[in-house]
Amino acid sequence: MRETLKPASSGHGTPQRQYEYLTLTVSPGESVPNAYQRVREHAEYGKWELERSTLYMGGERKYLMRRRVLRVERTLDLF
Repeated sequence: MRETLKPASSGHGTPQRQYEYLTLTVSPGESVPNAYQRVREHAEYGKWELERSTLYMGGERKYLMRRRVLRVERTLDLF
């Protein structure tokens, strides 16, 4: 299983993204229950939600997961 994380952009002048995305790629030789277990673990412990699952010809599966990016703003000025 291969995991790819696309973090949200940050810094001055970049557009504010509301979600960051994680792509889980499962090869045809891996069992489906093990893939579902990994998706459930990411959802439960990493606060990810399943956005889309795709089954390709040949048996490869891709799961696109997302989670909301929490922006923290400073409320106390020190100077």
